[in-house]
Amino acid sequence: MIKNLVGAFLFIVMLASHAQAQITVDVTDATSNPIPIAIPEFYAAQDQETSTGRLSDIGLSISHVITSNLETTGLFRPLSPNAFIEKQPAASGRPKFASWRPLGAQGLVTGTVRLLPNGNLRVEFRLWDVLSGRQMEGVGYNTPVSNWRRIAHVISDRIYERITGDKGYFDTRIVYIAESGDKLNRVKRLAIMDQDGANQQFLTDGSYLVLTPRFSPNRQEITFLSYYRDKPRVYLFNVLSNKMEVLGDFPGMTFAPRFSPDGNKVIMTLAEDGNSDIYVMDLRTRRVKRLTSHPGIDTSASYSPDGQSIVFNSDRGGSQQLYVMNADGTGVRRISFGRGRYATPVWSPRGDLLAFTKIGDSKFRIGVMRPDGSGERLLTNAYQDEGPTWSPNGRVLMFFRTKEYDRRGRGGDTSLWSVDLTGRNERQVPTPFDASDPAWSPPLPISNQR
Repeated sequence: MIKNLVGAFLFIVMLASHAQAQITVDVTDATSNPIPIAIPEFYAAQDQETSTGRLSDIGLSISHVITSNLETTGLFRPLSPNAFIEKQPAASGRPKFASWRPLGAQGLVTGTVRLLPNGNLRVEFRLWDVLSGRQMEGVGYNTPVSNWRRIAHVISDRIYERITGDKGYFDTRIVYIAESGDKLNRVKRLAIMDQDGANQQFLTDGSYLVLTPRFSPNRQEITFLSYYRDKPRVYLFNVLSNKMEVLGDFPGMTFAPRFSPDGNKVIMTLAEDGNSDIYVMDLRTRRVKRLTSHPGIDTSASYSPDGQSIVFNSDRGGSQQLYVMNADGTGVRRISFGRGRYATPVWSPRGDLLAFTKIGDSKFRIGVMRPDGSGERLLTNAYQDEGPTWSPNGRVLMFFRTKEYDRRGRGGDTSLWSVDLTGRNERQVPTPFDASDPAWSPPLPISNQR
């Protein structure tokens, strides 16, 4: 079961004021000139046994997680520890910059881990500009020992934000559909994990079909579609409390429920008398309102971050294309005019782009365009990529990829992948089973920050 993370941090103390950063990186041009950064093992102030191993093992693991997080962005180039002269510089002291400049390091992360008298873990880190010799960031955390991995994600976010100016996305989770069993009789379970694939957990037992999970943009809540006794049902699941409730049973087919930006509404597609239209449900009153009424199939609706507009796909014009309308269903206008078909649109949390699945030339690709339909770009070029979901900072997309069958009938496996907005930094996200339909969470809550 999911642990309550609200109280995970006992307190956070700033170690020093920020100095003006000299290191900068262009987040729109990943992989072209990544920042060389050194992340040595966090120093163990007392090499004691803990419930999860020696402090030195925890210090090493924290540095490994931070290294992996930053490297996956394509914006940072972590240096090999084999070249380090200072193996474990403590966060409490000033590093010997003469030991780091010859390595070409521009950034340096130093850290210390120690056990507190109450058994909790104290983790301190500092980010340094090696060229200027200035400290850019310094923070300390007190937390349960078992929470060390999440601390590593939080530190990664601080480093990312300090250097890029954008919020990080490492202290987040991914909900997805875990698929197992025979290809003709797949077991589909709702699963959740950290954004890097760690801490895999199942939220459903596979006894009923689950589809299209979606995270609330501002809450740790998931909405998803299930077929309970062969009837479509929409559920709401709270990740922090592990409570699940039924939003409604619908006599017609239901597709892709998704939250409004404020988390108070769920937009979905209902099929009545063979016609699929877009509806919105108020979660407080449970009232359902119809937004579209057209003989075509309207589905896969997604709100803009300000809640004023909705993008969806429809075949009302003869082929499956993208349309934008006002939040009340008025002002419908087509925005996609390229070759092929368009599906599963989702609005960026920054509001500047729409991600979508482009279907054409016997392939499914992930692409982006501006909300007015201009600037269309395809980011992937595999056999079948679909179902994009945005990172909270709007810089990375996750999606699922299906392998093509070969002549012997092998293939059809599905896996999760991520790609940045340049399309050059593409990576597979590890999962223990086949995986599809990912949805990215907002940042996890941190309590008692000061």
